[in-house]
Amino acid sequence: MSALAEARQVPRTVVCDGNEAAAWGVVLARPDMVAVYPITPQTSLVEALSQFAADGVLDAEVVEAEGEHSVLSVLQGACLAGARTYTATSGPGLAFMFEPYVRTPGLRLPMVMSIVTRDTLSPQCVWGGHQDAMSVRDVGWIQLYCESVQEILDTVIMAFRIAEHREVLLPVNVCHDGNYLSFGVCRVDLPAQAPVDEFLGKPDTNWHIALDPDRPMGVDPLTGGAGGPGPALFARYRKGQCRGMQNALRVICETHQEFGQRFGRRHAPLIEEYRMEDADYAIVTIGSMTGAAKDAVDEARAHGERAGLIKVKTYRPFPLQAMTQALAHVDAVGVVDRSVSFGWNSGPLYQDVLCALGTLARRIPALSFIGGLAGADMTTQHFARVLETTRQALVGAQPLAPVWMNETDR
Repeated sequence: MSALAEARQVPRTVVCDGNEAAAWGVVLARPDMVAVYPITPQTSLVEALSQFAADGVLDAEVVEAEGEHSVLSVLQGACLAGARTYTATSGPGLAFMFEPYVRTPGLRLPMVMSIVTRDTLSPQCVWGGHQDAMSVRDVGWIQLYCESVQEILDTVIMAFRIAEHREVLLPVNVCHDGNYLSFGVCRVDLPAQAPVDEFLGKPDTNWHIALDPDRPMGVDPLTGGAGGPGPALFARYRKGQCRGMQNALRVICETHQEFGQRFGRRHAPLIEEYRMEDADYAIVTIGSMTGAAKDAVDEARAHGERAGLIKVKTYRPFPLQAMTQALAHVDAVGVVDRSVSFGWNSGPLYQDVLCALGTLARRIPALSFIGGLAGADMTTQHFARVLETTRQALVGAQPLAPVWMNETDR
């Protein structure tokens, strides 16, 4: 056993970036197979996994496929055969694997994949944003967004338990921001291997299919057309996927609660409410921008403003009940997106918050803010502007179009 592998047996602290933290989470989850293809800003994550495998820290078969389409196709076969699997990608890599990506939840394969989020082409861009992950938000994968490097490691571990839960059995994306978290270095606490093993249990990935060469069976057969049993069977599968997604809301909460009890670190499972107890107005954030937004809320509070913040951790399935409860007593809300919904001239998270507001008995102003595209920074000053613009909506001064936060930054 290597020195690094021996060190894994006890809790310890390391200094690393978000990509390496994700790789440590994978090591602790003990997957059977990892398939990889490098792409900015994910590259150092799969490099770390390859190095861990070379050093004897990661005991998994590492497949270096010729492209992302093959990466996910290889893992589908492994998962069908009972393996615990992992991969990671970004931007155009996610686009290249789209065909097997949309097939994975329909097969009910409990894979885990990190999306190191990146804005999409074109104009040419290799920097962070949420456009890649948001573009696939409704194809059936669970999506969890991380605020910090520590949360990346912890969420990767939890993702395997969520995905493999028998009432969920769906793939999970652990999304962390390119640039700000992928390359941001800080202190990270690593749990010991034994309690992680107890927390996750043995892989439980293919009990519903039981692929066995001694008992051949068809997987993913073509369903019949109109007039036959196919459409009814297809609808049954789709309904089951939706049920699994809704079950995931409960399982995500249970998993986070047990993780906190076992390891002493607690993360909000669905949403985090920050200074919302008496807030007149609130902003909604997602991902690494949240830290600067919390600082801006603190500054507003210091000046007597009753501002609050809601951070989204679980984006798919959308935590509708938790969001409506959090917004029930505020009189205005501003939603900050790091991506664009072209069809609605707003951010995609803004659309989801609008849907949540539609279930309330009263109407309140809701504002869309778009910032942080192409790796642009979202500072405390930017969020002070978000808060002030949202506060003005309390008295009817509401912009009619999205507020673009970095367009005039020079």
